Amino acid sequence: ALSLFKLHRPCLLQPNRPLHIEYLLYPTFYADISFAKNRTIHLLSTLPSATPTGVHTSIRLNGMNTPSPTWAVFERGWLSSNNVLFIGSDSTALVDTGYCSHAPQTLALVRAQLDERALDHIINTHLHSDHCGGNAALQSNYGAALTTHIPCGLATAVASWDEAQLSYQATGQNCPRFRFDRTMQHGSALRLGDVDWELHAAPGHDPHSIILFEPQSRTLISADALWENGFGVIFPELEGRGNHGVNAFDDVAQTLDAIERLAPQTVIPGHGAVFGGARVSAALTTARRRLNGFVQSPLKHTHYAVKVLLKYKLLEFGRIEESAFMRWANATPYFETVHQQWFADTPIDAWLAAYLGELISSGAAKREGAWICNV
Repeated sequence: ALSLFKLHRPCLLQPNRPLHIEYLLYPTFYADISFAKNRTIHLLSTLPSATPTGVHTSIRLNGMNTPSPTWAVFERGWLSSNNVLFIGSDSTALVDTGYCSHAPQTLALVRAQLDERALDHIINTHLHSDHCGGNAALQSNYGAALTTHIPCGLATAVASWDEAQLSYQATGQNCPRFRFDRTMQHGSALRLGDVDWELHAAPGHDPHSIILFEPQSRTLISADALWENGFGVIFPELEGRGNHGVNAFDDVAQTLDAIERLAPQTVIPGHGAVFGGARVSAALTTARRRLNGFVQSPLKHTHYAVKVLLKYKLLEFGRIEESAFMRWANATPYFETVHQQWFADTPIDAWLAAYLGELISSGAAKREGAWICNV
């Protein structure tokens, strides 16, 4: 079977220049099904080690053919975040590394683009498992020379590998232990692909998240602070806390305001397609509308978050016996926390079964005998 993999390869970071998108066909070895029900293009998985015959290695941008693009975007699915690979004259860097079960394909994608060059830097916008799950595999492959940069707020947790602080225990997700070498903070900058990128704090989805902005081309790597159809689950809200005591919904609003002030022309989200132009302001409007709905009814956000966490794990399992899936859910602390806060009068097994039923009714999952399958 063939699947469509999207490779976005911008170059010559220049203002007001459109991004060129190449669509490449490869055999599919792993499935990464989009969470968006109406999405017709899904990620393919493993790239071959060499560029296939017939794929153009030069990029056409406003009528110019330019060899050696300075960066490339790997649009993934929902189990793994998008990745941005920078190829500079002196160093290379990868922003975010995907989920651990996709680490082999992440490594294959990087190798295919770098050829014989080494990967010099990993930049993690935040430390949720879908953004840093490939760190360990990349560190193992490229060795001690690979420098890993993380947001400063979780340096102690990474150093001691505190999975409770790092959210992996709370979400019931997996992330192999990795090291970090440097920390990043708001107001600093990184040189990626021979261009300086600003680092901006983006609390809300995660209190320690950062976004990257290149002011010349007005390109924003927004992570999960802004997608074209919204933003990521506001995890601090599930715990009843925000950033430094601030309501987590307020954090999201302030981050959206900060993005609007940056006035990006192009946005590379943590999930979903690259978008730009008038679609940026439309995305901000959509995000604010969704946020307002959550503020007016926090329970609406809770319902959304529970279904996302269940669906995300089902993306990883693919197919699992219903009894095993329910055992995993019962052992996942976020579900227990939410259940106690909002639904303590309902037995947790019945409560979780109702959410699973919603996923099945919506077409996001299906039941095959004793098994639950991702759709």
